[in-house]
Amino acid sequence: MSTPSPIRIAAVLSTEYRGRLMSHAREVNFREGARIFDEGTRADSFWIVRSGTVTLEIPVPGRRPTPIESLGPGELVGWSWLFPPYVWQLGAEAMTPVRAYEFDATTVRMLMDADPAFGSALGHWVGRVLALRLQQTRTRLLDTYAPRLAAS
Repeated sequence: MSTPSPIRIAAVLSTEYRGRLMSHAREVNFREGARIFDEGTRADSFWIVRSGTVTLEIPVPGRRPTPIESLGPGELVGWSWLFPPYVWQLGAEAMTPVRAYEFDATTVRMLMDADPAFGSALGHWVGRVLALRLQQTRTRLLDTYAPRLAAS
């Protein structure tokens, strides 16, 4: 399910913009099995994985959550912080011990508003992440439910 990501921060943002963003990072750790966020809760932070694996998942009523994608070093965890109403659309769990950089969403949105070029670059990065996550979600849900539909 996990392949090398074309949307890691180092591959997408310039050194200048990475530096600007990273100057607002706070280092955090999540133990294995820790819930990072749940669908429907307030999206007021986001993370870039330093080490470890985070699984994104979609809740399914009456079943365990369906894993959508595994994220590793350099990858963005969370995009809902950028779009009102700032509510998580998926859930996330640390599958291994995770070290990450954490960012306050309000602060980053203010930085984006203050510098349109920086805001555009960051917005395009998050947009690329979102497009990939939507495709991953579609593929995973088809893998999970299409065999049942074909058997019906």
